[in-house]
Amino acid sequence: MFTVAEAKSELVRLRPVLDEIVALRADAAELGAAVNSGVRTGLGGMPEFKAAQARLDELMTRVQQTGAELKGFAPLLVDFPGDLDGVPVLWCWLEGDPELAWYHRADLGFASRRRLPV
Repeated sequence: MFTVAEAKSELVRLRPVLDEIVALRADAAELGAAVNSGVRTGLGGMPEFKAAQARLDELMTRVQQTGAELKGFAPLLVDFPGDLDGVPVLWCWLEGDPELAWYHRADLGFASRRRLPV
């Protein structure tokens, strides 16, 4: 369980990892398309594709080891379990958000996403 402050702090620590996931995700997509079509890209071929996949697995494991939940890959969606006035919630960060500023009830999911209370 994270407080809002703890979730915000953990997100700051995770940002380099999340940024690397975004970059590698793009490389892996390009490499995968090249491998499937039999054409080499400037990024390489099958060995580089496998290396990108392995590194992505490592990075996603690092995120989950913090207690955060990686809910989406493209776009990245990271939830931090918490509690708001006795209600289980997930402090929610979506790729592109400049900071942790959203939450949603754990039982309702992303569709119930709301701004954090002031």
